[in-house]
Amino acid sequence: MTEDLVRFIEARLDEEADLARRCDGDGCGEWSAHGPTVDFCQGDLSGFHPAIALHVALHDPARVLREVEAKRRILTRHASDPWPCHDLRDLASPYTDHPDFPARA
Repeated sequence: MTEDLVRFIEARLDEEADLARRCDGDGCGEWSAHGPTVDFCQGDLSGFHPAIALHVALHDPARVLREVEAKRRILTRHASDPWPCHDLRDLASPYTDHPDFPARA
């Protein structure tokens, strides 16, 4: 069971890292919000509610990649646990709606 959960989490982290890398084509790395506008370095998108703009900016590619790496370190520390420990279950919990989510997680 632990192996299934580890593979599932690794796949989700791979997807998130890949998407983050594809969103940072110019390498600027940090997005920012200014009221209803999100500055993506390559250009600005406006018309957001300010809270949504802040939320989008919070998920800039550089931050997502740092978060993925932190989660990978946690995963490595617990990957050999005999049964999914609470940390592995917590790492998997955001993905419960994913079609590949392990049934016994």
